[in-house]
Amino acid sequence: MAVLTQNNSKNKYGQYFTPEIVADFMVSLVSAGKEARILEPSCGEGIFLRVLATHGFQHITGYEIDQDLAQDFDNVVYASFVSATLPADYDVVIGNPPYIRWSNLEQELKDELQQNTLWNTYFNSLCDYLYIFILKSIEVLKENGELIFICPEYWLNTTHSLSLRNYMVTNGYFEAIYHFNEAPIFDKVASSTIIFKYIKSKEKKPTIQLKKYLSNKKITHTVLSKLAQNELFEEAEYIEIPAFEKNSRWILADSQTQQQLSAIEIKCHKIDTFSLFSAKQGYHTVGDFCDIGNGMVSGLDKAFQISLDALNEKEVKNTIRVIKAKHLKPYLHEDTTPYIFVPDGILEDDFIVDFPYFYQHLQSFRQDLEKRYQYNNWEWVFLRNFALFSQSTARIFVPCKERISHKQYFRFALVEAGIYPTQDVTAIFRKPHTKEHLYYILAYLNNRRVFNWLKHNGIVKGNIVEFSEKPLASIPFRAIDWQNEQETAWHYQIVTLVESYLLSPQDNYLQAIHHIFDLLFAV
Repeated sequence: MAVLTQNNSKNKYGQYFTPEIVADFMVSLVSAGKEARILEPSCGEGIFLRVLATHGFQHITGYEIDQDLAQDFDNVVYASFVSATLPADYDVVIGNPPYIRWSNLEQELKDELQQNTLWNTYFNSLCDYLYIFILKSIEVLKENGELIFICPEYWLNTTHSLSLRNYMVTNGYFEAIYHFNEAPIFDKVASSTIIFKYIKSKEKKPTIQLKKYLSNKKITHTVLSKLAQNELFEEAEYIEIPAFEKNSRWILADSQTQQQLSAIEIKCHKIDTFSLFSAKQGYHTVGDFCDIGNGMVSGLDKAFQISLDALNEKEVKNTIRVIKAKHLKPYLHEDTTPYIFVPDGILEDDFIVDFPYFYQHLQSFRQDLEKRYQYNNWEWVFLRNFALFSQSTARIFVPCKERISHKQYFRFALVEAGIYPTQDVTAIFRKPHTKEHLYYILAYLNNRRVFNWLKHNGIVKGNIVEFSEKPLASIPFRAIDWQNEQETAWHYQIVTLVESYLLSPQDNYLQAIHHIFDLLFAV
């Protein structure tokens, strides 16, 4: 597995090498006999080749595109696995495939993919290099052949991997998935990692064995051994989950949890009167009722933060109030910070005259400011969604990333008009046609049902949930049936309770809000 960094020649092929204890564990998952034909499609330094031989396997072939690697082996083909012509007669494919986003791919690899039939059949430039390694590995397996890979978790539940997921459901089943959360497996790689065992088969199995290591501590041989044996220990969780299905999210949760999540979506079903504004799903989403925007990017926050003391009148007028993620709480926010916000394209001579204190302040950061892409010294790098944020209406802010390891809530906070989000915050606004009050939307987003749904269906990497525009827009939304007097009354009760809580934060208001949502979801 690898996350490629641009201009990093070391990782032009996405090379992060597997620790020996992990390779040994993965080889121990092989069910095929010692005479099995085994392929390692990206063998790197050859750790899997070495461990496989130690375990007594004899018919092993490795592919490696980088000729500087695996020099100690005589069973390595120095060619691209992606373009190699191989028969479908392998009993096992095992390894650590490269993970490189399309935007970070070397041009030679992009050119290769664009000439590749499998890639053009199933994928496009929104997909990752990892996908072709998984799919082609299945292609070269025999019936009942085994695919054992270590890779990131992210592709189990993303839009762009749907064609890969559908292919896998059609052509076989997962026997087991080992989930390692944020445990550090690869040096300098922060990612949620899985090891999976997949069987190419016309038959299907109804369940998958999911084994989770919940700690972020380093993995040891003992930990792996216990997971393999389903041995109970504090950091382990063993779950039997339903087999994955086509055209659906792949959720790493048991049947009961999946039913609860499905129940939320069912209760958010579309009402005919809203069909004009509804998305394609069978349920309303937050995106149907709200406009959502990622925060603005200054490129150097510390340079733009300013004290209002000693500013002239023009400088005061050219500051904006900003909220950062650390200042957000459920429903509420703490202090705002004044930021320099100067006119676009101002000349330096005019800047010195009109904004003398700004100029003096920014001069100390000038060298760093000039390194920000190709922008002028005094301007923000990227004013994304500025028109949206300039609306004279209240809005809801949420951190664009939220760690949930030790809490069961998110921080959706009400923010008054005239306050802007920086890049670590995402903002939510009521659409003009939305009848639901912003306070109702605020309470809904802070409801435990939304937390649970996002925990399993959101963009989750390890214990971090991401809140960019698309993940927020996809949240199921419990719209009010305005023809139903009881629902209308509950809506206004929630609005009143939120207003009371904002004036005087007391737990009894929150308990009452949660109770009314329980009633709404029971209807």
